[in-house]
Amino acid sequence: MRLDKFLKVSRLIKRRTLAKDVCDQGRVIINERAAKASSNVKVGDSISIRFGQKVVTVKVEEIKENARKDEAASMYTVIGEVPVPRDEKEEDAYLLS
Repeated sequence: MRLDKFLKVSRLIKRRTLAKDVCDQGRVIINERAAKASSNVKVGDSISIRFGQKVVTVKVEEIKENARKDEAASMYTVIGEVPVPRDEKEEDAYLLS
């Protein structure tokens, strides 16, 4: 399944066009590699998405062409959320803590 469609069906991102834009900006990584909207997603893949001031990493558990709202969360497992520092001072403070 295409990455942009997976992000939309799993409800990680609300709209497919927005998912495509996020991928084109280089804010999505699959298995430690930058991903395009057309990249294939398969079960077991690790996807990292930068949302504003945090990076969310999920593991793909299953692929569905369509999913209801209550089924969407079962398509992935959240591995972690990491805050992204805004500037160098905040980055230094974050790294020292």
